[in-house]
Amino acid sequence: MDELARLAVFGSESERHWARWAIWELGQAVGVRSSSIHSLYLARGRGECHGFTVPAINVRGRAYDTARAIFRTAIKFEAGAFILEIARSEIAYTDQRPSEYVAVMLAAALREGFRGPVFIQGDHFQVNAKKFAADAAAEVGNVKQLATEAIHAGFYNIDIDTSTLVDLSKGSLAEQQRLNYEVGVDITRHVRSLQPKGVDISLGGEIGEVGTENSTVAELRAFMDGYNRMLAAQAPGAEGLSKISVQSGTSHGGVVLADGSIKDVKLDFNTLQALGEVARDAYGLAGAVQHGASTLPDGAFHNFPRVETAEIHLATGFQNMLYDLIPAALREEMYAWLRANAADERKAGDSDEQFIYKTRKKALGPFKEKLWAVSGDAAAALDRSFDQKFEFLFTQLGARGTAAHVARFVTTAPMHRAAPTDGAAGPAAAPDDADAGE
Repeated sequence: MDELARLAVFGSESERHWARWAIWELGQAVGVRSSSIHSLYLARGRGECHGFTVPAINVRGRAYDTARAIFRTAIKFEAGAFILEIARSEIAYTDQRPSEYVAVMLAAALREGFRGPVFIQGDHFQVNAKKFAADAAAEVGNVKQLATEAIHAGFYNIDIDTSTLVDLSKGSLAEQQRLNYEVGVDITRHVRSLQPKGVDISLGGEIGEVGTENSTVAELRAFMDGYNRMLAAQAPGAEGLSKISVQSGTSHGGVVLADGSIKDVKLDFNTLQALGEVARDAYGLAGAVQHGASTLPDGAFHNFPRVETAEIHLATGFQNMLYDLIPAALREEMYAWLRANAADERKAGDSDEQFIYKTRKKALGPFKEKLWAVSGDAAAALDRSFDQKFEFLFTQLGARGTAAHVARFVTTAPMHRAAPTDGAAGPAAAPDDADAGE
């Protein structure tokens, strides 16, 4: 499996296609299948399960080994409700296209002996506001194109982020949220037209851009009412959202101070709780989703299941651990690359520590192979640290034992793919109905 994973990423074009196909088919054979969490989330919206927060983990660097640590933790704690995700921006700067990402995540699950559905998510499939203003059709088309690629690869969970289009200059909340829900419905319909037979892709919406003002219940209602009304008119009977992302005080990556430390964050758990209750009670969603959580202090995480937060997104904290623990020579080589290749991103007044912290994610793609090659004591230290961190998070978030919830509410069926021809594997076929109860 180690060799298959490496070939799936670093092999020749033909080797990559064959390795990715083999990993997918091995997963289909033993029940390690890319799946949608939609039905579990709707069950939570109905009140049939509760008391846990799903960690959605952005696996950026050293992806295979990082994912292996996640699956080791899942096996140890009988966890099933967790998500592996990558955002639109991350796909570019980490050099991980969807088909590669799916193969690596499934390979990690197989390598550790995990069994059960694997929830792989497109995070922040985001419409860029400036590009939308210049050419709306082209920018929305870019997001649809990425969704097409991701679904073809096996992403059956997608967070649509059109919150960038919220216009606070409008006179009413409904008008402020109009573009958000109109474009969101357009992308929803595109996604639903592509999903494999028997799969309801889990879709998330977003009402407040992370790092801005905290979201309100009135904003949530304005968005959801408009979204549901428009979806029902344009695609009667179509499944809508399963969750809603909100802003309650965090920022992506945290706010870095001049000495390189992270500014303390005041997170409003009362806002999260109120928004989650309305999302469930009024709209049948799993609840509210919190982005930008990985750099919060350890003492904050137990509060998420306490206020019934449906899902939190965790990314930069793991990247920080990676940089802290890789060999010093490799770290300095990556920093030197940033000083030479990302200098245009340095803002006036930035200390070197601030510049490096804010840009070092951009080195993950160019140094992907060297990060995969870290071995010996450094690799052992990384494995230990990631195991400890994931065990802590799964415990604090109430994810332990959630394999039982997944087994109760999520069903999968094999979706076989044709073997590669001319170097490319075919898309997933429709599920085999005879095996639908697995």
